[in-house]
Amino acid sequence: MVVSKQPDAIHIAILEGRTLIEYYVSRPSDNVFQIHGNIYLGRVQNVLPGMEAAFVDIGTPKNAVIYRGDVQHAKDDFVGSTGQPKIEQMLKARQQILCQVTKNPIAHKGARLTTEVSLPGRFVVLVPNSDTYGISKRLPDTERKRLRQILDKARPKGHGIIVRTAAENVTAPEIERDIAGLMSQWEQIQKLASNSKAPTLLYQEPQMSTRVIREEFNKEYRGVVLDNRELFDDVAEYVSSITPALADRVEFYDTPKEEISLFERYHIHEQLHKALDPKVWLPSGGSLVIESTEALTVIDVNTGKNVGSSNLEDTVFRNNLEAAEGIAHQLRLRDIGGIIVIDFVDMESKKNRDEVMRVFRDALARDKTRTQVFDISSLGLAEMTRKRIGEGLLESLSITCPHCDGRGIEISSSVLDEA
Repeated sequence: MVVSKQPDAIHIAILEGRTLIEYYVSRPSDNVFQIHGNIYLGRVQNVLPGMEAAFVDIGTPKNAVIYRGDVQHAKDDFVGSTGQPKIEQMLKARQQILCQVTKNPIAHKGARLTTEVSLPGRFVVLVPNSDTYGISKRLPDTERKRLRQILDKARPKGHGIIVRTAAENVTAPEIERDIAGLMSQWEQIQKLASNSKAPTLLYQEPQMSTRVIREEFNKEYRGVVLDNRELFDDVAEYVSSITPALADRVEFYDTPKEEISLFERYHIHEQLHKALDPKVWLPSGGSLVIESTEALTVIDVNTGKNVGSSNLEDTVFRNNLEAAEGIAHQLRLRDIGGIIVIDFVDMESKKNRDEVMRVFRDALARDKTRTQVFDISSLGLAEMTRKRIGEGLLESLSITCPHCDGRGIEISSSVLDEA
């Protein structure tokens, strides 16, 4: 992991070997727009029964939205109602609610909320006032069994707990200490909420560098390299407090002494420029063309310079296998979310189509962001969704063109004159 503090922002690059796989940008202005995970005391502005949603004022430029399914309620709260209670039964205008942001505001859309709060720690996630109980499925069965025994004793009464992948081989005292810290945090939030008037920010997620390290950094990482002394001190102190065994993997990079920038040292700028290009070349000469619209992202797979050596079906099959790996990598690197449609090169063999999708799903399994993938349709298209939390890489590193307003074209002046 490479962290660079530049004049405009903090830039965080996650590398697998020498390959850039994830990239994050944190700017001072992000306190308004990058609010995922923040907890607020909000005020319901208006309830829309026809949309099964309500708009909530949380103090941001645009009101946030909460849908019926995201409003936590006890089963016996609405006696006499059949099935799920309606949004207008659960929320009223001017009502104050404690809520958490689950999706950042994007373009003209406000943030999305839930009343089921969750507080992430290093090893566990605390879900207050819930019966949620879970252990990461990425952990082996023997480890899951061990952690379940620890949780049976450490789980706080009346609250839910989710054990993270980072808890593997972690001792019971460390998990208990993590839970105690989160419980203390929750008590502080409740106290602040009881003495505040909506809209009020009750809890703010830590800065991006700390947040990424909390979510990502584990024994599989060779280290974290930072080029700012103040940032290095903060991160080193944080890692020492949560995972002392990894403290020696936090390194300071002295740019003047090394003579080249940290990102140049790890060849990040070069990979970043390629990640912003709509065209991506595959190892054997094929290519991907990635185009995003407001509704969805379309990825076109081409054989390009890949002419193969056997027959057409074999050439297309091998090209699509490369594309499947490449697409999974690009989705993660560019942080593309929402609906995604992939136009693989047509394959005659069902066996080949199934194998391409198997490889694609296996590649996506390395991505911690939730995805749902459907088989190739009769039109030769593969449809999928990837959870969208905030803006993607392109949006975070670009501005809308003031001349064409982001359309990529300008209407001819002669046409305008005639009109």
